[in-house]
Amino acid sequence: MRIIFFGSSHGLPEPDRKCSSIMIKSGDSCYFIDMGTPPLDQLAERGISVESVKAVFITHMHGDHTNGLIPFIDLCNGFYTKANPEFYLPGNTEKTVSAIKEWIKCQGCTWFRDFKFNHVDDGFVYRDEKITLSAFRTGHTDESFSYLLEAEGKRVFFSGDLKIQESDNEENPDLPAEEFDKGLDLAILELAHFNAVDKYYKFLKDRTNINTVCINHYSSFKIASYYSLCELLPKQKFVLATDRLEFEL
Repeated sequence: MRIIFFGSSHGLPEPDRKCSSIMIKSGDSCYFIDMGTPPLDQLAERGISVESVKAVFITHMHGDHTNGLIPFIDLCNGFYTKANPEFYLPGNTEKTVSAIKEWIKCQGCTWFRDFKFNHVDDGFVYRDEKITLSAFRTGHTDESFSYLLEAEGKRVFFSGDLKIQESDNEENPDLPAEEFDKGLDLAILELAHFNAVDKYYKFLKDRTNINTVCINHYSSFKIASYYSLCELLPKQKFVLATDRLEFEL
């Protein structure tokens, strides 16, 4: 299984980093956690067919996690007609799908394919012959989620966006402790809305069964707190996400 970062930035793109988008490749099947940037050019660069994308899972509907979604659906609707991805959306799915259809109509398209759109809620979300995916509600918005992906005997956690910390002394890890206690091969944790030490130190310090922690979705002025966390937890393997970063699990 490969985990590939198409976008690792926070709410805004930075010079060398696009907004949040991560692709998972298991065998000949691909899946996305968020589409904050259009993925088609990066798929083409890697020689990955659009038809291999089986599902797209959105953590929440903010633009830095969804701005690539409509262009992707648009081209699957009108050009990549053999592609048949499923879409998993938090919030009012019916309202969101209606808005997508109206946007595509604005381009003069008179048809809309029968894509499968699904509502995300807590618990089991998706299973096929390659992956299983579960959702965990977070405090970032009324309808925001983290995801746990299990595939090829590995467990990978994607935090999405977590609760915004209101004070330095506030303890709000906003993460499913029971899943971390079971062990993870990779935990991908955001760093856009708080100090890394305040948010993660107490939560991670006694958990020794996480192979790698990847800090993602960060702004450049949060990097100092990332290095402070690394110093406080020298036995934990940390990686700072960048666009095009890949993990082979």
